Amino acid sequence: MKTKKPDFTHLSANQPIGIFDSGVGGLTVAKEIKKLLPNENLIYFGDTKHLPYGEKSREAIVGYSTKITNFLLEKNCKAIVIACNSATANALKEVLELVDNKVPVIDVINPVAEKVSYEIHNNVGVIATKATVSSGLYKKSIRKHNKFIKVDELATPLLVPAIEEGFRNHPITNAIIYNYLSNNKLKNIETLILGCTHYPLLLNEIKQYYGNRVRVIDSPSIVANQLRIILEKHHLLNDGNQKPTYQFYLSDITKNFEKISKKFFGNSIDLEMKVL
Repeated sequence: MKTKKPDFTHLSANQPIGIFDSGVGGLTVAKEIKKLLPNENLIYFGDTKHLPYGEKSREAIVGYSTKITNFLLEKNCKAIVIACNSATANALKEVLELVDNKVPVIDVINPVAEKVSYEIHNNVGVIATKATVSSGLYKKSIRKHNKFIKVDELATPLLVPAIEEGFRNHPITNAIIYNYLSNNKLKNIETLILGCTHYPLLLNEIKQYYGNRVRVIDSPSIVANQLRIILEKHHLLNDGNQKPTYQFYLSDITKNFEKISKKFFGNSIDLEMKVL
């Protein structure tokens, strides 16, 4: 069966970019998109009512992800960014089927896996949620491009709840990080992929643990760059917009989301409750 060739000629550069995640983690990707593409209008959906996705069944994650994708398509988005590793690992196929090449879809695993595959990395560690590790998608994606790379994945489920509760730069989070990163699975790694978009919020603590011994991959900037390449290729970059708009929809408004979103996007932003 021939794959349908994407045709995005019906889309306009002025349309917004849709981004979704289970909570605050996707804001790390949204922040990089804002930095790299400062003229783009963004619509963000944080499914805070159902977080963390990493502890949910595949069926549940598919259900949440397809509902949110439908919502972003209804909002006339010109591209969908799945800013959640658990959603990418479990629902990418279903999201792509739903979108049916109407708009580009950018995920957070494949661009990172591809970049790591073509650089000099021998022993790669991945820390992620249970749902992402269970899927094995990082290992499959990296080894599809370079079968010689050794990939060790470790589920680190306590990190997302700690971040969502606002425990950054906190003894609790430092203890969790130490406990996970000292695991034997990660003993000989030279490179660490933060396989959850929440984890860059703990980047300083993770780098502090390793010193300069391990290279920590900055996934959000890789994803933002991939988005830029795709929009450029299809003449969908919004260059002339001097007053971009940022809309945030949440299935449950939390203090921590409010705090981080305002830190990244300024105090004037509005958060709107939307249960799908």
